[in-house]
Amino acid sequence: MQAFITEATNRPGEFARHAAAIAARGINIEAICLAFGDRGGCAFFGQDEPGVRRALTEAQIGFREVPCVTIALEDQPGTAAAAAARLADAGVNIELFAPVDFHEGRRATIAVGVDKVEEARRALSDLLTEWTIPTSRVHAGATAT
Repeated sequence: MQAFITEATNRPGEFARHAAAIAARGINIEAICLAFGDRGGCAFFGQDEPGVRRALTEAQIGFREVPCVTIALEDQPGTAAAAAARLADAGVNIELFAPVDFHEGRRATIAVGVDKVEEARRALSDLLTEWTIPTSRVHAGATAT
């Protein structure tokens, strides 16, 4: 799974421009927006990754692809910090840490964008879980990959 991370000036309409470029291709997205200082960023997860790539490229929106692993964390203090510390100890840099699903109010599925996927998998092996965007949420015109 890839996250598509865009960055732009943090101003009204930027997120709408990025999301609209993907929506115009009929691609359903999961998006986590981050804003900081005078810059802002969005992370897009889409069932149709080649379509997201094409949409952003054709709209001339700069982006970078970040490989992700998904982990399941208990919803309690310290679990995110412990997972992050394990990645740091393994020399893995975190590019993105985004909740993508919640289960029974006690567990969260987190997409973790990393620079070293295999090292991250080893460091978090007991936390790894599968997560995909349910196909029922994919627009009929989109191509699943």
